[in-house]
Amino acid sequence: MNAVFGVLFHFIGGFASGSFYVPYKKVEGWSWESMWILGGLFSWIIVPPFAAWLTIPNFWEIISNSQAATLYYTFLFGLLWGIGGLTYGLGIRYLGVSLGSSIILGLSMVFGSLMPSLYYFFYPTVGKHGVNYFFTTQSGTCILIGLLICLMGVVLCGRAGVSKEKSLATLSKDAKTDYNFTLGIIVSIISGVLSACFNFGIEAGKPLANVANSIWKNSNSNSGEFLYQNNVTYIIILWGGFTTNFIWCVYLLIKNRTFSDYTKSNVPKVKNLLFCALAGTMWYLQFFFYGMGESRLGNGASSWILHMAFIILISNAWGIILNEWKGVNRMAYRSIIAGIVTIIISICVVGFARTLEN
Repeated sequence: MNAVFGVLFHFIGGFASGSFYVPYKKVEGWSWESMWILGGLFSWIIVPPFAAWLTIPNFWEIISNSQAATLYYTFLFGLLWGIGGLTYGLGIRYLGVSLGSSIILGLSMVFGSLMPSLYYFFYPTVGKHGVNYFFTTQSGTCILIGLLICLMGVVLCGRAGVSKEKSLATLSKDAKTDYNFTLGIIVSIISGVLSACFNFGIEAGKPLANVANSIWKNSNSNSGEFLYQNNVTYIIILWGGFTTNFIWCVYLLIKNRTFSDYTKSNVPKVKNLLFCALAGTMWYLQFFFYGMGESRLGNGASSWILHMAFIILISNAWGIILNEWKGVNRMAYRSIIAGIVTIIISICVVGFARTLEN
């Protein structure tokens, strides 16, 4: 049953992440940096401590009493992840929701799931799997197969993107907007590698989550793992992410002289603010539900793979709904559909792997 709920929580988190950029598309008359930093205030600064306060009332005490090294490395990985998150937005801008998310999250899925395993192979830790886990156990082998199947789906989505570029002459007006395959690929590769640092941040901040988990268990014996234990860790990771994005967006606001976006009289300010707040909150909810899924499945490769796979699945579905593939040739459309189906299969395989372990 833990596996079922774990997969369900990861689906909800994946849906939130795969859908977060949709409200941004409704923002009118503002530059990318104007809406991105405003949404970021909600996703990185406002919502995380509020969620922690609701679920872990003494969260600040846990942070205050933690070791400096734990806070430093958790913040550092958040800083690096922030670069990945920043370029994620640019990747989607240049490639579209479906193709951009597929490439970025596919790379993030590989690095985020395998790199911690390599670390724990050389530095064994109780409760953590080394890379040998994928080759010496049934569940590990099944997870690795699921990862490879998902990568096949990502390749199909990428192939669809190449076909889409060749069909630009017949693409819809919405799909042409800002589309730049070469620049988008470069940005997406950088984003994909650095986005995996969020998983590293969770590992580095695990002592914080362990304290929250222990406190909850002391007053709720025989109730399993604390669903919201990672909410305290997210605060530090997201501080790092905010730092990177804030510096870059302020630079762009000054360089492009777009500070005036917030004072324009011909734009719907309240509407834009609400859409940015919604986008930022949805961006954070992916982590909220990832933590819940991780508490049921463990912070191993399966949790990260499921999370990424669901995001890729949902973002590609949104790409179709938003007509990003309208007017492309039949090969491109078949490739994106085949990619989505393949990713769904990979999710089932990874979910089944967890039942083998349990």
